Amino acid sequence: MKASKSDFSTVLIVGSNKGVTKSLRVKTKHINRLKHYALSIGITIFILTCTIIFLSVKIRKIEKERIAYTRQISYLKKQIPSPTDSTKARNYIQNIEDKLKKINQYLIKRGIKGFKLEGTGGNNQSTEALSPNETFALYNDRLKDFLIGVAFTPMGYPANYIINSKFGYRSDPIRKGRVEFHPGLDFKGRRGDAVKSTAEGKVIIAGWFQGYGKCVKIKHANNLETLYGHLSKINVKVGQKVNAGQVVGHVGSTGHSTGNHLHYEVRKNGRPVNPKSFLSIN
Repeated sequence: MKASKSDFSTVLIVGSNKGVTKSLRVKTKHINRLKHYALSIGITIFILTCTIIFLSVKIRKIEKERIAYTRQISYLKKQIPSPTDSTKARNYIQNIEDKLKKINQYLIKRGIKGFKLEGTGGNNQSTEALSPNETFALYNDRLKDFLIGVAFTPMGYPANYIINSKFGYRSDPIRKGRVEFHPGLDFKGRRGDAVKSTAEGKVIIAGWFQGYGKCVKIKHANNLETLYGHLSKINVKVGQKVNAGQVVGHVGSTGHSTGNHLHYEVRKNGRPVNPKSFLSIN
């Protein structure tokens, strides 16, 4: 069967020089399919482009991870001490241990349970079998325990540094001619002066309390408590957790008081101890 003329189309190609033209006979069905061919080519180019972009992003990500890993390895290598550095590190650690023991002795003198030194070298355990990093880790744990102990142990002055009345027996300032036991320290102050907690703890009294008038009592670690009496204003509530140095009230003259001042107590297992021992570390 012969193809009819309508099955073919003539395509004229016009040249750029002197208007020369050429004719080209092409099957009509191929011309009709050109848009399908163009769409297929376009889709193929789009898929290839997306693939190239995806691979480029992936390669950059892998390269960044490789660089980060290389830097980390380089940093860790620098942390490995040489034999000379190890000797210096052990001497430095021994020096830290000696200081920790002295601090421990200061705390024990105040009736505060000292922190454990076992496992940190010295007389209790040799660190020769441990690497410097392992030894540092042990000391880091001990220092964390120490910091917790310091945070929850009353230390320093709650208000003015001037003491009006000391701990112990004294003449009763209200009932003249009698002797009383004064279970704390009285600090000089003006009405409204800030009163600060001397350690972290939990408020167990915040209100009027016996002869102390407006009073704040805070429970700390190691069975220790602090009491702040004769306040003009209270800034905390029962059950509230307070930090060392936080203002818990203000100086006043409420309760059995002859004038504006702060009455401050430190109690161990419910019994008053001399707060003077807790005013400084030495």
